[in-house]
Amino acid sequence: MKQGARKLLLATGLAAACALPGWAAGATHTVTIEGMKFVPGTVTVKRGDKVVWQNKDMVPHTATAKGRFDSGNIAAGKSFSRAMTKAGRYDYVCTFHPGMKAVVVVQ
Repeated sequence: MKQGARKLLLATGLAAACALPGWAAGATHTVTIEGMKFVPGTVTVKRGDKVVWQNKDMVPHTATAKGRFDSGNIAAGKSFSRAMTKAGRYDYVCTFHPGMKAVVVVQ
């Protein structure tokens, strides 16, 4: 097979594979903020997955891993999401309520 034909075949196959559902996008994991805590307390995800923090409390919260991510104010009834692209352990807190602690583990 000639080089040009091989590149075209590879590009066409790759484009078709990328069009498959779920190929490029990771899974979505939800952390519920309710009762002044993050549930679950530890969530394990794969690189590229998205974590959504949903605030079901009546007061605002944050999801803050110093130097890694910071949701800012998540108002009551609102959410914040972040794609987790780098492997590691991310301990985070609510800066308004420092007793609220949880962990995201990215594999």
